[in-house]
Amino acid sequence: MYQFSKKTSCLFLIGIALCFMPGFSPAIALITGLFFSMFGIKTARFTKYTSSVLQASIILMGFGMNLTLVIEASKSGFGFTAMSVITTISIGLLLGKLFKVEKATSILIAAGTAICGGSAIAAVAPVINAKNKQVLFAMAVVFVLNSVALILFPIIGHYFEMSQETFGFWSAIAIHDTSSVVGASSAYGEKALEIATTVKLTRALWIIPVSIVFAIFNKNTESGKIKIPWFIGVFVLAIITAHLVPQWHDGFAILNWLGKKGMIIALLFIGSSISVSEIRETGSNAFIMGILLWIFIGTTSLYLLLTHV
Repeated sequence: MYQFSKKTSCLFLIGIALCFMPGFSPAIALITGLFFSMFGIKTARFTKYTSSVLQASIILMGFGMNLTLVIEASKSGFGFTAMSVITTISIGLLLGKLFKVEKATSILIAAGTAICGGSAIAAVAPVINAKNKQVLFAMAVVFVLNSVALILFPIIGHYFEMSQETFGFWSAIAIHDTSSVVGASSAYGEKALEIATTVKLTRALWIIPVSIVFAIFNKNTESGKIKIPWFIGVFVLAIITAHLVPQWHDGFAILNWLGKKGMIIALLFIGSSISVSEIRETGSNAFIMGILLWIFIGTTSLYLLLTHV
């Protein structure tokens, strides 16, 4: 038993080291973790820290937020952003009920679709006490649709002869993760990339109010107390610190990088803690819900942008 435990720990350490390598994406980390699980490579020595790693990663990524850009973008697009975030989450929860998806999974998929994919899921998961399998399925939905969007969005943009500005707004609204937004918009043009990244930054800040709202609705039923997500407060502090002390930019960039790598490590842990039976239990409803929600936000935002409503 000791020998197996030692080998397992070594494999996990190798997996963690790979998370720091270029090209080792969150999706690859999740799949690697699933392979670990399938072959019985599990250890609580590492996976018990999953929630802590997720929270620390969110905090560190706060140092990478450009508050000046966010404020400038918010001046012109706050109303549209607020409407799309609230509508997407509301529709997501309704679809979750319709397809009988677990409430926590529905919340995570809705938050990931409405805000910024994996980062939003990681922020909301500890707030609603989501299980690892629920986080995994929400992340899986996001990763699959991100891959489709990278190819599909530029094609649709050219088909409708969308301007750089319109495509930038659309990709930031309808594509989950920031990395995929950057990939799709950069393929369309420099101006589209500039607008898309700025708008996506604005949406990313919605992690804060959305997490607090879910914390209020997820209050402890026994004590009646609201579980305020402390790490969201530290996330805000990190954003403000990076804004007030610009001369430390290089150091903050390193912390932001560590946050992104921490997210990848957490996904490795999550994947390794899921069993095949849990995957079967969840079924395909979560994917159907996520796809329909994505189609809704994609087509609705496209229509509004093209018709200038």
